[in-house]
Amino acid sequence: MKKLFSRNFIGLAAAATLGAMIAVAGPAGAARSDDLTADQSAKVKEVAAYIQDFRTLKGEFTQVSSKGNVSKGVFILAKPGKMRFEYAAPNPFIIVSDGTWVTIKNRDKEKFEEYPLSQTPLRLVLDDDINLLKEANILGVESKDGLTTITLQDRKKTVPGHLILVYDDGRKELQQWVVVDGQGRRTTVSLENIVAGGKADPKLFSIQVRRLKDKRN
Repeated sequence: MKKLFSRNFIGLAAAATLGAMIAVAGPAGAARSDDLTADQSAKVKEVAAYIQDFRTLKGEFTQVSSKGNVSKGVFILAKPGKMRFEYAAPNPFIIVSDGTWVTIKNRDKEKFEEYPLSQTPLRLVLDDDINLLKEANILGVESKDGLTTITLQDRKKTVPGHLILVYDDGRKELQQWVVVDGQGRRTTVSLENIVAGGKADPKLFSIQVRRLKDKRN
């Protein structure tokens, strides 16, 4: 199941939005959280505040896989714990979190996989109260040309890989993230037309799947 999770979830969602689960050491020479300069710590706190403060976030995304395949779609995040990433055709996948479970559904084949939200990278984005300096190891912080890049390592170390967040200092919003899996394969997700705030339709976070028996019980 872990292999399937890495291939589908990290490859497809990189997402949503948005934490890193790492079972391997970070990049050689990377700074630990307690090695950050005052300016770097301030930037991490600014990005963490952005992630923590939004209640709903929606927009469009473009995903580029490690093989160069490009997929587009729309997304919506709603705290606590809810998310929907809907890929445009010909990509058949839709990814939905109902606050407890993350479901990845292939709409063409009517197949699906499910994972506890708490065991996915999404928890660092969708939880109500997350302190990145406590929940993640900060492997690197760089500010250049109006962008701040933060490389994260989740201290729970559940899934191999690491996450790179790209924050637009001028617009004060997340512009991109890159998921690097345990084998060094990169999946890049760029965000556009982001809108924060507003109410989300609860129906967006419910998905119909066919199961022979309910494996959640």
